[in-house]
Amino acid sequence: MDLDGGQFGCRNWQLGMREVGTRHAGTGDSPGMRDKRMTVDEVVGELADGMTVGIGGWGSRRKPMGLVKGIVRAGVRDLTVVSYGGPDVGLLCAAGAVRRVVFGFVSLDTIVYDPWFRRVREEGRVEVCELDEGMVQCGLRAAGQRLPFLPMRAGLGSDVLRVNPGLRTVRSPYGDGEEVVAMPALHLDVALVHLNRADRFGNAQYLGPDPYFDDLFCLAAKRRFVSCERVVETAELTGQAPVQSLLLNRMMVDGVVEVPGGARFTSCVPDYPRDEELQRRYVEAAATEAHWESFLAEFVA
Repeated sequence: MDLDGGQFGCRNWQLGMREVGTRHAGTGDSPGMRDKRMTVDEVVGELADGMTVGIGGWGSRRKPMGLVKGIVRAGVRDLTVVSYGGPDVGLLCAAGAVRRVVFGFVSLDTIVYDPWFRRVREEGRVEVCELDEGMVQCGLRAAGQRLPFLPMRAGLGSDVLRVNPGLRTVRSPYGDGEEVVAMPALHLDVALVHLNRADRFGNAQYLGPDPYFDDLFCLAAKRRFVSCERVVETAELTGQAPVQSLLLNRMMVDGVVEVPGGARFTSCVPDYPRDEELQRRYVEAAATEAHWESFLAEFVA
């Protein structure tokens, strides 16, 4: 199956330290404990036209909208976006930044469908690879484990195989002989995620009810950047929440950006809920060019 113009095959991907933030060198931290704080513009500067970018969160929940808006301002083009989509996908499609979307869904939760994604898809302005939600997860896991594919049952008996003719099935080599889908690895050039808290080294924490699959996005990517509501000292990460809430460790992160309100208008509980009024304005503004330009100037600036 060809995800990105022949780039859907297995790539070499090495798990390990890939440090950034050299402008903070000389802080006295030991090797592997380098200060990774960056700005939004510095993160976006790591992107290039044609990259495959994975965006964490889920629908209209804990999306790294501060980083997404940075991409829009920078004018990056021809991206392949892998996402459990929400307004991140819609905003990038509206900006003409996307060539292809690989997705399990694109929804605003309380509003069923993102208006911009619907428009560009209906008009044939983007290529799409529509998968079962579990297949996206499986593809990220395969990339993180450096495997060419992982077997799964999701997709069998559905139109997923029909609309994605490049997908293959394999037969179990054991006595059962079961036929399953061979979900190919979803390799990412860059992963962008948003969490509640992080330290300057890249350890990051979610405080809401669901981790989503932000860790899988990071493990599947060559470069990984996390925005957060607040950068805190390492000890504070476990001061008010259990160690299990540390979703990302520093070996999974290349850059940390403190962006208070960086998920808005999507939710980032318990810090703030979804801004339903602003989300409705986003949808209404998409109806006309004049309204959209006005909204964009306010929201993306």
